[in-house]
Amino acid sequence: MTTTVPALGTRTAEGSALQAVLLDMDGTLVDTEGFWWDVEVEVFATLGHRLDDSWRHVVVGGPMTRSAGFLIEATGAEIPLADLCTLLNEGFEDRIGRALPLMPGAARLLAELYEQEIPTALVSASHRRIIDRVLTCLGPHHFALSVAGDEVSRTKPYPDPYLLAATGLGVDPARCAVVEDTATGVASAEAAGCHVVAVPSVAPIGPAHRRTVVSSLEEVDLAFLRGLMTQMR
Repeated sequence: MTTTVPALGTRTAEGSALQAVLLDMDGTLVDTEGFWWDVEVEVFATLGHRLDDSWRHVVVGGPMTRSAGFLIEATGAEIPLADLCTLLNEGFEDRIGRALPLMPGAARLLAELYEQEIPTALVSASHRRIIDRVLTCLGPHHFALSVAGDEVSRTKPYPDPYLLAATGLGVDPARCAVVEDTATGVASAEAAGCHVVAVPSVAPIGPAHRRTVVSSLEEVDLAFLRGLMTQMR
């Protein structure tokens, strides 16, 4: 976990049940889920294997070791897991070095949370080397801290990343709003006890208790998030 500004304790907006907002990265704030798949296709092509497009839904949103391990098993590629992860990270870094499009509504939401002094964390299954590159585009000042997938013993879909972020901010997970785009990320946030706003990117996600589904971040602002938390009280 990397903290970019001093921990914010339990500071909240008066009268609001919302204590913090925790945001996923790939597919939620930056339009990069397609980048990962493209890199995986390219890397396996160099290894002499073609990926089945149906596998895309299997590998999206989870830790790299899980996704890479699945693809090795599915293709029978003869490459150590660690070596494959290195190739994937390098390929992805090259992609985001050329272009890093934000999801619609992401810049506005981050600016609003920052201006209103809402404690905010970036919580991703991507490795620290990737997160730090993306933060230069998103603006590290927008986040009190960030949690990377290679900094926790169990990443998404386990609750550990979101619990670590809530602890770092000094807030109650039950009073955090999480924004996620995949079922894996949603499962992680819900296991941590957070209220989830799902913005599906690759695969559909249905509504559920403590889960609200929207079609775009353009539907999400601070008033919307506070309203969700108020409804749960």
